[in-house]
Amino acid sequence: MMHARLTTLDDVNGSVQLPAYVPEEHGVGIVHIGPGAFHRAHQAVMTDDALAQEGGAWRIVGVSLRSTNTATELNKQNGLYTLINRGPLASTARVIAAIDHVIASDSEATLQMLCDPAVRVVTLTVTEAGYGIDRDSHQPDMNNPVVLSDLAKPAEASGVLGLLVASIARRRESGVAPFTLLSCDNLPANGEFLRDGLIGFARSSYGSDLAEWIKDNIACPCSMVDRITPASTGSTFVDAARLTGCEDKAAVESEPFIQWIVEDNFPSGRPCWEAGGALFVADVTMYERMKLMMLNGCHSMMAYSGYLAGKALVRDVMADEHLSMLVQRHFKATTELLQTLPGVDYSDYALELTERFSNPSIAHQTFQIASDGTEKIPQRIFQPAMEALDADKNVRPFAFATAMWMRFCLQQHDDGSSYELHDSRAAEIARLVKGNGHNGSLLSDAIHSLPGLIPQKLRHSNEWRELVADILTVALNDGCVAAVRREAEVSCGK
Repeated sequence: MMHARLTTLDDVNGSVQLPAYVPEEHGVGIVHIGPGAFHRAHQAVMTDDALAQEGGAWRIVGVSLRSTNTATELNKQNGLYTLINRGPLASTARVIAAIDHVIASDSEATLQMLCDPAVRVVTLTVTEAGYGIDRDSHQPDMNNPVVLSDLAKPAEASGVLGLLVASIARRRESGVAPFTLLSCDNLPANGEFLRDGLIGFARSSYGSDLAEWIKDNIACPCSMVDRITPASTGSTFVDAARLTGCEDKAAVESEPFIQWIVEDNFPSGRPCWEAGGALFVADVTMYERMKLMMLNGCHSMMAYSGYLAGKALVRDVMADEHLSMLVQRHFKATTELLQTLPGVDYSDYALELTERFSNPSIAHQTFQIASDGTEKIPQRIFQPAMEALDADKNVRPFAFATAMWMRFCLQQHDDGSSYELHDSRAAEIARLVKGNGHNGSLLSDAIHSLPGLIPQKLRHSNEWRELVADILTVALNDGCVAAVRREAEVSCGK
């Protein structure tokens, strides 16, 4: 059955929930960089709730710095799209109207929008790799070609740091009040990380005066975001059409659970995100550590071991006897490293994560989670591994996750079939592992030598190196399924 394209709320004739406000009556107040599926299932949804409850000029202009696909589909629909929340037993759906339009691959239009006095908040979901900031120094990454280009020609900036600093400089010169910058990516102290990168870029490209001004005047609150959002599939679009009566090429799907913990530091104002369930606190650190170590860390472990063991989806991992045991082992190891958080029971959180990972209606691909390992693994796996070593706690779960990531870096299944490593350092890794894929110790040594990745404490720990090499040896000699089974038996003391 053919459907007309979703372009206005009047087009909708299905059972889907509609926004409780008139979009055209609300101006733009937010620029969001990276309007992918996660943003459309998370921040845009809470902004939709805020507009419905309190109104205000808080609609969003999205910015895609590289790809034009999202912009093309959303702009054809005047920013409207369907969100399908897939629960274990039933699904619900709503049309989101918080996005006004999306700018794609247009640096000048992006800069003009960032300089608009109406814009008071800039949010970001550009993934760990998208900032162009060195993870250790928090300074501009001098190995990033976009950063280097923007530093050389700041007036022609096209990257995150370059565009943000250029807009801050222009707003300052014009006497326009500064915006608040809110990172929504899975990075430790993401606000501080972004702020340090901006100051470093400004100092190198514009001078110390602007750098100090940013330090004193630009608020970069930290935040923790959580909502499992798989990639949209043909089923997503079929269901959206059935529920709305319209063709929707921008539809997304997600789980019912949603969480946003935000440092309350917005000098220029913000939407009433509490309407969507956001929690504003003085310090996000412990919530962030809990999520990075328990959810994100376990996700990475599941992604590499699960994918290599033939499990395409997270729910398939949870249905496997041995892999599900390793999930619980990972939870236990991480909770032993976390300080008490008032109002939070880590056992309850682990149970909640188990239920979410097992949701039969969410088709979250392990291969999707496995991307960009060199950006994700340091904070998700290496940091807790070092803490476990220091505290004389169980480091083996983190060694297992690392070994399976290293095995994944070979880009080859046990049966010889291949896949592509989606990682910014894929070429470096390929050169290092070439010829070392049949010996666990040699493969471990090769990847441990990757510059600036694995911390010195781990590289120089005999206990760590022996564990990683031993697990890798089993995976290479006996296969990944056997390695998972052996690891589950070890975790149970068999």
